[in-house]
Amino acid sequence: MNNIYKKTPQFLLVMMLAGFAGQSLAADSIKIGIAGPKTGPVAQFGEMQFNGAKMAIEQINAKGGVLGKKLEAVEYDDACDPKQAVAVANKVVNDGVKFVVGHLCSSSTQPASDIYEDEGVIMITPSATSPDITNRGYKMVFRTIGLDSAQGPTAGNYIVDFLKPKSVAVLHDKQQYGEGLATAVRKILDEKGIKVAMFEGLNAGDKDFSSIISKLKQANVDVVYYGGYYPELGLILRQSREKGLKAKFIGPEGVGNDAISLVAKEASEGLLVTMPKIYDREASNSALVEAFKAKGEDPSGALVLPSYSAIVVIAKGIELAKTEDPISVAQTIHNSTVESPIGNLSFDEKGDLKNFQFLVYQWHFDKRRTEVE
Repeated sequence: MNNIYKKTPQFLLVMMLAGFAGQSLAADSIKIGIAGPKTGPVAQFGEMQFNGAKMAIEQINAKGGVLGKKLEAVEYDDACDPKQAVAVANKVVNDGVKFVVGHLCSSSTQPASDIYEDEGVIMITPSATSPDITNRGYKMVFRTIGLDSAQGPTAGNYIVDFLKPKSVAVLHDKQQYGEGLATAVRKILDEKGIKVAMFEGLNAGDKDFSSIISKLKQANVDVVYYGGYYPELGLILRQSREKGLKAKFIGPEGVGNDAISLVAKEASEGLLVTMPKIYDREASNSALVEAFKAKGEDPSGALVLPSYSAIVVIAKGIELAKTEDPISVAQTIHNSTVESPIGNLSFDEKGDLKNFQFLVYQWHFDKRRTEVE
């Protein structure tokens, strides 16, 4: 018994030191959550998001990290499902993560952002385009992509000025992202006096679009705008070709994914898509592009470099603020201009990028896209 008592103080000292060492090691990294779809119907976009963010973390760490600490990626799968996104956001808070790149889908991003704002977590979405996300006066929410209120008019004006249709159909997937875009497009068409013969929603996840295609043929439309994601539009394109519908299709960046060529096959040729600039073709990004290719990753996805840039914004915010306190970092981001692979980024009071532009591209079956505007 005497031996036990003699060893106890030393044992306690060792355990205390081990505890402090553990805390010190934990404090040596800055956790950044990456929240998006690793599973589900739009996981291909999630792959772009995760690859871009993780590459930025890897390269920043290779240069010494931020404030002498390494960045640590903590990955979360929300499957682009609003309920799962809320669960993920709560887990982020419980995990003590103070910075998040995500979420991806607007319908997931909005409810998650409510939690982040309340809990003092900075969220930068590289992909969610709904204006509703940043229209609520939040201070912790940012994005490295433009808004539906810009993307919709880009598509609408292109339809009016270049396609010059006699009759247009506007379809959407009844979700926040898709319906918001469709509504913005319809507004432009109405203002320009273009007949909108159909404005109709369909169910995400449906496989058979025969009835809608029949309606499109009966309405004799020559242009179809679709607000939503590639799984449904890919099937609509393929089935439209099979049924002899010859209308021109146009959609948002949510359909601009290599997978649409796999779904639609040759029917994807000539699809028009509004997307961000092709950043991977910028000469200034050539070394970064090669770094992705060296890892066997595709740098050309529309969300890859916006996701990379979201990490850059967080890292620069921490560096300039000289603290990891998210409230101070958010204030710094609001008042700074950050150099990134998608340009020099500055944010308005809502957390939206200033002067972001969408362009119109033509999609090709071999997965290339060429700018048409």
